[in-house]
Amino acid sequence: MRRTAQTWGWRELVSSGSALDTMGGATSSWLETPTVADIYSCHAIFVNIDVGEIEQQLKHGNLSLFADAFARHRARLWQIIHFRLSDQIRARVDADDVLQDVYLDAEKRLEHYIQGDFPSLFLWLRLVAGQTLSRVHRRHLATESRSTLRESNPGNDNPWGNTSLCLSQRFMAHLTSPSQAAVKVELIAEVRSALSEMSDMDREVVALRHFEELTNQEVAIELGITPKAASIRYVRALERLRSVLEQL
Repeated sequence: MRRTAQTWGWRELVSSGSALDTMGGATSSWLETPTVADIYSCHAIFVNIDVGEIEQQLKHGNLSLFADAFARHRARLWQIIHFRLSDQIRARVDADDVLQDVYLDAEKRLEHYIQGDFPSLFLWLRLVAGQTLSRVHRRHLATESRSTLRESNPGNDNPWGNTSLCLSQRFMAHLTSPSQAAVKVELIAEVRSALSEMSDMDREVVALRHFEELTNQEVAIELGITPKAASIRYVRALERLRSVLEQL
C-alpha cells in the first residue's frame, strides 16, 4: 500500500514536529518512511535521470514531451487533489477524475508555462490543479446552498478554497465506525477551533508539508517565505495542534 499522509494520519504528524531537520526541513520519522515526494525524488534521481532534460526541452517548445513530463508528477498531483477535494462531492467525483481534467487543462495552457517564469514544472502544474479544482467545486456545488458553497470555496480569488476545512476533514477521516461517529461532530468542532487560532500562513504550512507533501523548499516558494521561516512555522504549528490532536 502506498504510504502517504492519508495513511499516516495525525499520530505521525504530532510526533514528527520535534525531529525537524534544520538543514532540509525534513523530519526523522518521514525519512524512515518514504513519502510521495521522497519516492518521486528517488525515482527521478536513480531511474529518470533525464527528467530535467525533458522539462528543459518542454520549456523550449517541444510540446510532444508533455505527457511524459506530466506522468512524472502524477502521484504528487493526485495527493494534492485528494487532500483539497471537498467531502461533499466525493460521491460524484474522485481525485482521478480531477487529475484527468488537470492534464487536459495544462495541455491547453502549455504556452503559459513556456512563456512564464515558474520555479518548476511541478509548481506550475500545482497552480493549474488549484484552478481546475476551483472549477470542479463550483460546478458540483452549484445546486448546494449559498452558505455551503461559500464554506467550500470562500473566494473566487482563492483557488484552493478553505484550507481549514480541508485540514479538519482529513484529520477526522479515520473516524468511521458507528461509535466514533457519535463523537466526531464534537471533535471536528475542537479541531476547527484549534485551527482557527492559527494564522492563515501556519495552516497553509501544515497543509502543504503534511498533506500535500511538498518539500520545505517548495513550501517556501509557494508562500513567499524563506526555507528557515517555513521550517519554524511548521514546528510551531504542530505544537499548537498537539493538544487537540492527541484526543483523536
